[in-house]
Amino acid sequence: MLTTGNEILAVANDHGFAVPAFNISSYSMLHAVVDVCEQKRSPHIIAIHPDELAHTRADMLSSVIRIAHESSIPTAIHLDHGGSYEQVLWAIQCGFTSVMIDKSFVSFEENVVETRRVVEAAHAVGLSVEAELGTIGVSDQYGETGSEEILYTNPDDAVRFIEATGADSLAIAIGTRHGLYPSSVKPALRLDLLEGIKSRLPIPLVLHGGSNNSDTEIAGAVRGGINKINISSDIKSAYFTRMREVLQDVHLREPNVIEPPCEEALKVCAAQKIDLFESAGKADLY
Repeated sequence: MLTTGNEILAVANDHGFAVPAFNISSYSMLHAVVDVCEQKRSPHIIAIHPDELAHTRADMLSSVIRIAHESSIPTAIHLDHGGSYEQVLWAIQCGFTSVMIDKSFVSFEENVVETRRVVEAAHAVGLSVEAELGTIGVSDQYGETGSEEILYTNPDDAVRFIEATGADSLAIAIGTRHGLYPSSVKPALRLDLLEGIKSRLPIPLVLHGGSNNSDTEIAGAVRGGINKINISSDIKSAYFTRMREVLQDVHLREPNVIEPPCEEALKVCAAQKIDLFESAGKADLY
């Protein structure tokens, strides 16, 4: 069941759970995510970052859309970290049902202007927009971008930003980092800050970069009002760690032999996230 970001997140916001947004970069990963969400009856978002889209190519999107239509589970297809107005327009034309414009690295004023421009275009065709305020940290230079220093989201700024832009959901910075954390980094979420934002801004809030945060912290974030959590590094790490093990057998060469064990490893990781986010069984609410 193909849905928009608004349709899928409104229910999560009303019922106090978080929808997993799984970043995929191959058909194998896509099918693993869809299968486990069907098994767990979990609404979900297929998220594709521009770098992932460059790898899969836009032609793959027609298959993602078809699979979402055929699924019995609410599914949105989301452009993750769109970098420009033009890129978001292209994504809308390609069939994404949810888009993100990420102008968190520019001034507050410029972020407002660019986000409002995207919102006007997306809302004109009935689609939802995620924006970002504050800056997520980055653990390495491999994968999604971030900042060496986390710039926490200010609750007052968050209210002003949504009032000025009309964005439907907001990715906030409360202490997470993109990528897998090195052993020297001790992640800690500002759940007090989340509480302050949600109490003043009761829209769906989004958490990026939650890999390696403790389950206790993530569960606390869900209880505190996070309604969408992006999962990329964790499922990819599970997938490719298993692939390295499988390829110890140097005679293997067929994808239909190599990839299924990797898909199973991804499913185990994704299922644990679904349970943690309290989204298992929530498809029945739609």
